[in-house]
Amino acid sequence: MSGLILLAIVVGIVVVFGGWAIGVYNGLVTARNAFRNAFAQIDVQLQRRFDLIPNLVETVKGYLAHERQTLEAVIAARGAAVSGLSAAKASPGDPAAMAELGQAQGMLNSAIGRLLAVAEAYPDLKANQNMMQLTEELTSTENKVAFARQAYNDSVMAYNNRREVFPSSIVAGMFNFAPAALLEIPAERAEVREAPKVQF
Repeated sequence: MSGLILLAIVVGIVVVFGGWAIGVYNGLVTARNAFRNAFAQIDVQLQRRFDLIPNLVETVKGYLAHERQTLEAVIAARGAAVSGLSAAKASPGDPAAMAELGQAQGMLNSAIGRLLAVAEAYPDLKANQNMMQLTEELTSTENKVAFARQAYNDSVMAYNNRREVFPSSIVAGMFNFAPAALLEIPAERAEVREAPKVQF
């Protein structure tokens, strides 16, 4: 009789522990899916931004024919940013991919900022309806990228907190829930933390 009681206690402990482990595992999966979804929102906004840049370059090309180097820098930075986004999409949260994406976006911000600063000197270009519409759309998209990036970073922090706290860290380690990286703009390029100023 006492053997049955002991067996019932052991089975009860295993069931409670199993239920707890399943709950923790499901919570980690949910948090991981949340930050991946948040990254997908960044992807949508960055794709919109990438689509606007060729139109912007085409619009200013006629006015800035002698600024070929500036235009080429924007095109090259866009290519690097598209490549960085592809690497990050393959593995959202991966530290190397997120660092590459952050670096590429910083370079693109800087190149666009230089292009818009050069365009400032051309009154006809500033008055061009197409240019005004593009810069307005670009500014709007930059704001959406910033909001999406903030939501992603918040989701990553929630996921990392969940996977690091004890005793959830035990389940996270058992099932290889890797840490996720924030999307940050490198500190040495502080000037790219702000969206390019587009005042026309």
